[in-house]
Amino acid sequence: LSVRSQAPSFSPLRQVESRDPQLRRRLDRSRQTAPLPVSGDTAADRAGSEGAGGAMDAELLELQRQLEAAQSARSSVRLSERNVVELVQKLQERGLIDFELLHTVSGKEYITSDHLKHEIKVEIKKRGRASLVDLSDTLGVDLYHIERQAQKVVTEDPALMLINAEIMSQSYWDTVTEEINEKLQERSQIALAEIAAQLHIGSELVLNILEPRLGTIVQGRLEGGQLYTPAYVSRITAMVRGATRGLTVPTNLPSVWNSLQQQLQEMHGANGVSVEGSFFQSIFVALLKEGAVLGSVRAGVHWTPAVFAHAQKESVDAFFSQNSYIGYEVLQKLVIPQPKQYLEARYPDGIALEAVFVHPSVVDMLDAAVGDAIENGQWIDSLSILPSYISGPDATKILSLCPSFQKAAKSSKAVLFGGSCVFSNVFIKGIFDQLEKEIDSFGIKHSAGQGTPVNMNSSSEHRAGSVQYSDTKDFGDNDASSTGASSDRGPKKKRGKATGSAKGGAVEKDDDEEIIPVKGKKAHRKNKDIGSSGDAKRGGKKAPEKPKEENTNIFPDELIEQKVLAVAPELEELGGSDDLNGPIKLLSSHLRPMLIDAWKKKRNTMLSENAERRRSVLDNLQKQLDEAVLDMQLYEKALDVFEDDPATSGILHKHLLRTMGTPIVDKILSSLDRDNKLKNGMEYEDSEEQHAQLSTTDRTFLAKDLPGQLSSKAQALVEALEGKWFDSFMDALRDTAEESGLLFKKLDKRLERSMLHSYRKDLIAQVSSETDPVSFLPKVVALLFLQAHNKGLQAPGRAVGAVITLLKDKLPASTFKVLTEYHATTVKVLALQAAATGDVSRRRLCIGPDAGEEGRPRREADARTQIPGPRHEQRVSRKHYVHGAPCPRVNTQTSLSIIGTGAWDASSHPAILGQLSTLIN
Repeated sequence: LSVRSQAPSFSPLRQVESRDPQLRRRLDRSRQTAPLPVSGDTAADRAGSEGAGGAMDAELLELQRQLEAAQSARSSVRLSERNVVELVQKLQERGLIDFELLHTVSGKEYITSDHLKHEIKVEIKKRGRASLVDLSDTLGVDLYHIERQAQKVVTEDPALMLINAEIMSQSYWDTVTEEINEKLQERSQIALAEIAAQLHIGSELVLNILEPRLGTIVQGRLEGGQLYTPAYVSRITAMVRGATRGLTVPTNLPSVWNSLQQQLQEMHGANGVSVEGSFFQSIFVALLKEGAVLGSVRAGVHWTPAVFAHAQKESVDAFFSQNSYIGYEVLQKLVIPQPKQYLEARYPDGIALEAVFVHPSVVDMLDAAVGDAIENGQWIDSLSILPSYISGPDATKILSLCPSFQKAAKSSKAVLFGGSCVFSNVFIKGIFDQLEKEIDSFGIKHSAGQGTPVNMNSSSEHRAGSVQYSDTKDFGDNDASSTGASSDRGPKKKRGKATGSAKGGAVEKDDDEEIIPVKGKKAHRKNKDIGSSGDAKRGGKKAPEKPKEENTNIFPDELIEQKVLAVAPELEELGGSDDLNGPIKLLSSHLRPMLIDAWKKKRNTMLSENAERRRSVLDNLQKQLDEAVLDMQLYEKALDVFEDDPATSGILHKHLLRTMGTPIVDKILSSLDRDNKLKNGMEYEDSEEQHAQLSTTDRTFLAKDLPGQLSSKAQALVEALEGKWFDSFMDALRDTAEESGLLFKKLDKRLERSMLHSYRKDLIAQVSSETDPVSFLPKVVALLFLQAHNKGLQAPGRAVGAVITLLKDKLPASTFKVLTEYHATTVKVLALQAAATGDVSRRRLCIGPDAGEEGRPRREADARTQIPGPRHEQRVSRKHYVHGAPCPRVNTQTSLSIIGTGAWDASSHPAILGQLSTLIN
């Protein structure tokens, strides 16, 4: 093993001897026993040793000589490398070696850090640029130790730099830049990329090295990654100056630089110097700052020569001064970017519009015309005053700048429509006054029950007494104070006590009665008034509140436009109404709420006047409904007796529907029709035809025109009336009454007893006073049925036989036989009467068919043969003719004595039979 070190020379043996006392004693003993040869002693030395310290010096010198001899002598014993390594480790452990020792890559040598640093410096000084990897290979030391020491070397010497694992000195770069300068002078241009590739370094490093040396070591100019000589730069500058001075119109600079590049390539060929556009741009900017070229640059690339800018300015000034306006397209043709900003900067007093730039004199001209129109209460279209080049949006802006319009708008003296038309409020008020006078001619109709006005310019012809309505929503009319009264009624639970009547007979309230009217007539009317606000649902149920919405069908804009043009024909010059933002359309929309308010005021006044009439109509309807409902419930109970006879039961059901259902349905529909018309403020005049019987078509039409849920209930009622079952009709009638707010009384036991008592008295009176033998039979049968089943009966003539058959088990056999023969004789009499007059239909009525076609009054025969009710008093002819001869009158006193008390006996049978035989003969 060998040791490389730059430490000062020293004797390892002495150092060990001084630190190891035991070794020193051994050496002393060896020195004492070993003969010390004397060589070269001089007389001076011997003389010096004779002094006090001479002996010791002589001894030391002798020892030195002996040690030198020992060191120079070759030892016959050599240490192995392993022993040396262990010895060095031992010395390091004991601290005898207090400096760092580094192994070489081969492991054969030790080297100190200072010596390694010294060798690195030597290599850098020799080469000027050294790679750490190369230093590791050259010095035989691991790269890790090389990197550590290289960092220290670079830190200690500012002239060195460590870049990309290479140590470079400033002297190296000075030499390199000198070589670059020589090559640049030869070629006139060198690319930095080329230099970087040759030196195996990055372009950024080359740029950092060259920039501080430009103008000193390197004589050239650096632009865009290229090095140029001053002569070449001067040449390019001359080309740029000439090209830009030759331009007279705005030009894009990159296109100019491309042209110069093509020119250089044509001059020097493919091997010529390439110049980047940025180099041209930098030279141009320098020339512009120096004033060598005149003009302006926008966005760094758009060049406008000064001569062109001067021509632009003169053209714009000439056009604007002559026309008082200039369009932006004119400036675009003059290649002026951002024309609006250009004009605003050049003419601060001008007005920048959407499409043109105008002089303030245009505003003054329009302001005078608008002020005159407003002062005179007229209207004006600003487009007719302004030049043709000003469009609608620009006219709006000019109007906003007119002082007269601003003042009128703030004081609500004028309104702007369509962006260009100014209408004075005086003019609008005049049109409104005329339209208000003609508001009745607009053809407004109302939604039944909802108060919604709907325009009706054309309607179908309907029979008298029927009114056409619309299924539209209410136009915010649910104010109780304005409507006065309504058909709406309160809940059933809030109604008080009342008395009912049937055929004029007063009855008392029973605990079983389901619906109880309020006490007295005045209280009943008061309850109606409470429900007149329209906020409660018909039938006593509160309806959910709905927001007030303006119906689009009331006073449609098209109708208002027609009326406005009729009042002011001069507005036709503003064009049609197809444009939703047109002046006429907007004027109509402006007048519409005013007309609605006027109409509502007029309507509310009419509603107040109609309130009393509505109360009268509803009171009359309720009264008639109470009587009819009680009668129908009374006769409905008799239908249960005929459940086992479907044929007869069907006849009786249809008979009740015709005789009792039809009149009350007609009354309800007509009254609700009239109530809704009065509620909506419409005129309604009573006529005789309104009290006539309605046809099925009329009923359906009126039911469909009723509002909302009431319409569906009424249609169901009409359908039930045309049906076959009376109980279904009663359910539909109850639903309709509740929906319309009317009371629907339920027949209780006490009221039923009272009505049957009155019915019985009425029948007895009719039988006792009856002189017509044909009319006598149904009254007798009805009285017998009442006595047998305690139920009132309504039946047509063709059902009398079935009723008599049903009474068979309730009467004695003899009485039933007499009654049967009486019925057979009566049928024969009616047949003979029909044969005598030649009326086949009368014969059919006598034999079986009921009344004639619906809507026509029943014939006399049918009226005489049907079983009467308590409110069904028939007035028939007192004389009957058979083959032209009058028939004798029947003595009813005997019959009354027999059936009046319900005591029939056999003794009265011959008398009745004799009378019947006489009538037949």
